[in-house]
Amino acid sequence: GSWKGGVIGVGCDVTPEEKKNQDFETPLRRYEEKVNKIHKKTGKNRLWLLYDIQKCAVKYGAGYSDYDLYEMYNLTDQQRDSYITRGRNNDLVLKYNQKEYFQYIDDKSKFNQLFNKYLKRDWVKVEDDNKQQVIDFINKHQQFMAKPIIGSCGKQIEKINRDDFASVEQLYQHLLNKDLELEELIIQHPLVSTIYPGSINTVRVVTILKDNVAHVICAYFRIGNGKYVDNFNSGGMVAPVDVESGVVKDLAIDKQKNLYERHPLTNAVIKGFKFPDWQQALDMCKEACFVVPQMGYIGWDVGFSDKGPVFVEANEYPGHDIYQLPEHTKDGKGMWPLFNNI
Repeated sequence: GSWKGGVIGVGCDVTPEEKKNQDFETPLRRYEEKVNKIHKKTGKNRLWLLYDIQKCAVKYGAGYSDYDLYEMYNLTDQQRDSYITRGRNNDLVLKYNQKEYFQYIDDKSKFNQLFNKYLKRDWVKVEDDNKQQVIDFINKHQQFMAKPIIGSCGKQIEKINRDDFASVEQLYQHLLNKDLELEELIIQHPLVSTIYPGSINTVRVVTILKDNVAHVICAYFRIGNGKYVDNFNSGGMVAPVDVESGVVKDLAIDKQKNLYERHPLTNAVIKGFKFPDWQQALDMCKEACFVVPQMGYIGWDVGFSDKGPVFVEANEYPGHDIYQLPEHTKDGKGMWPLFNNI
């Protein structure tokens, strides 16, 4: 039959652009593909899956991607209710973050200006009227990162080597009119580099600012794997970190749900790794919560450098997918109670 009218569960997985264009064909097709995938994997009846996904959408705000990612088809209703879903995450953003202040987190140049003390590195925005400033930056730094002003998931980030260009002028022209900001390379703490030296391996620290108190909800280690970015959605891995001790408390996992006791490229043991300067990193995140208090729900990406903890960036719309993967929630208990406790 038709997959069109009345599919409640699709709403939580429709992107803002699809909503704007009222283009529901794409998410409906993805919905159908997801149901078929789960049916093939589990043998569960397609109609039952269709009903169950809609039920989870209504009761828990779970889209079909949540349903598949968290394997909700294997969970009881009590267990399902313990998960932070896309709908619940949206509600947290609406509750704690004022839309007109998103720009100070989402726009990397505005973020860098406001949170400069926590960066501990040079940076410059590439604009039409600051050529000399950009040229000075290029002359000072043999290698550097070029990042889109607006962007996520590590996409369209370039690691630039000045020697790859015939001249500084050619490199400048390569960077111009791309809405970029340039950043000095972070020198990673040698202990963190033992896990994987090819990227800055960050910890996503999630905070909520409520009643003038900054609360750390959870922390997750994001590890690069063959690329110079550590993003889960760009080939990286993730592992949960104990907030109190700064120790990685489980195996790492990638988006294909491969588990890693050791890093496949360095053979370094991941579970049990203890971060240097952990309390300093937590204190930095808590302090930073008060810079733009109108943004009360933030996911901070903390790097560990030779100068101490630094911010790589922050997220005004913290993703919820990496916090409660089935391999890390073997008891079927998600993270929602931690958020509710605040």
